Amino acid sequence: MSRAISGPHAISRREFTVESVLALLAGVTITITGCGGTSSSPTSPSTTPSGGSTGGTQDVSGVISDNHGHTATIKGADIVAADAVVLHIQGGATHDHTVTLTSDQVRSIGARQRVSMRSSTDVGHDHTVTFN
Repeated sequence: MSRAISGPHAISRREFTVESVLALLAGVTITITGCGGTSSSPTSPSTTPSGGSTGGTQDVSGVISDNHGHTATIKGADIVAADAVVLHIQGGATHDHTVTLTSDQVRSIGARQRVSMRSSTDVGHDHTVTFN
């Protein structure tokens, strides 16, 4: 999908300038692509031990396409509960997106199976978040 210069999904010149400057200051390369394309520098997936008493349960982080400061992490406790979750992936970005995962998807992520979902569209764009 290509970006419109005007219309309901366009971002203002000010929003673009602010996002560009923040990205440059963070050492991130800006790549202008269509919505949902892959980025040359997505976040890396990782797992970290949960602070809970379950011992072996780990948080799982996803890879975010066209990333500019967002982070997506499912907490180990959410994986154990295996309920549907809505993740807020703002991280260090100046705006938030949400990713909605069903209970089946959360169980799949806990089993280290690949799950990819599109985020909400905010500030005129969205992201694909992939967990493995």
